[in-house]
Amino acid sequence: MSTLTRQTLSHLDWLEAEAIHILREVAGQCERPVLLFSGGKDSICLLRLAEKAFRPARFPFPLMHIDTGHNYREVVDFRDKRAAELGERLIVRSVEDSMKRGTVVLKSADEPRNKHQSVTLLESIAEFEFDCCIGGARRDEEKARAKERIMSFRDEFGQWDPKNQRPELWNLYNARAHRGENIRAFPISNWTEMDVWQYIEREGLELPSIYFAHQRDVVMRGGAMMPVNVPLADGSVINVPRPGEAVENRLVRFRTVGDITCTAPVESDADSVTKIVIETATTTITERGATRLDDQTSEASMEQRKKEGYF
Repeated sequence: MSTLTRQTLSHLDWLEAEAIHILREVAGQCERPVLLFSGGKDSICLLRLAEKAFRPARFPFPLMHIDTGHNYREVVDFRDKRAAELGERLIVRSVEDSMKRGTVVLKSADEPRNKHQSVTLLESIAEFEFDCCIGGARRDEEKARAKERIMSFRDEFGQWDPKNQRPELWNLYNARAHRGENIRAFPISNWTEMDVWQYIEREGLELPSIYFAHQRDVVMRGGAMMPVNVPLADGSVINVPRPGEAVENRLVRFRTVGDITCTAPVESDADSVTKIVIETATTTITERGATRLDDQTSEASMEQRKKEGYF
């Protein structure tokens, strides 16, 4: 009588298998999906999962980034490099293009542009007729994200209603949508920040340099460190110090990346993924709590932005 040995899967193996299953469900149910790729750590994980789900074939969807025009150069350069390495199509649409069309109007020149990505995203969905956007959002990031389904439905106006979402019993995912409606799929919804870093470590994934400890000029602003005199692609600088602000050069790293005007670093000497994993395990500050200043105002709350079409 033979003995059957059951292979034991690790926690990361289960998360990976679930995410791959979701990606294949999207490919099977949707006609024109797109994967949102910013060059950040969560979307980097999505690319590896897509490789495991579909290689050696091409991805059954293009990549797309909604660029605020104020993204960190290191992250944008990494985005382009990674897409080229994979040989996948990368679509870039910019909030600045929406500003030129008049569909986005800033209250001031230094207003954070993150929330305005919703407009550009909805315009891009209409342009390419995408019926599903695959994103790297996780439920542990923010309370509004915890209300999302894996397949999160958006109506014909691109709006999200947290009280009108489809049930997902027994991990059955419904991606059906009428023309004009849209699905946001979140394959790593059940992952945590720690899971992401452990997966990056296990898979040996390359990252933009700003995730690791480095020296940077900062000022204290709004209870957080803000990077100052950050160069943009056109040679200009952003986040110029205000009168009375003391510029300090500190050893910092970024836990999350977004618009330069609202994404703050944290003090850290973690210069490797292993050190970041240890730091993540011991920190008492949430990932977005002290690093994404746009989440901390009621006007730009995550739930309100999501209702308006945000990722």
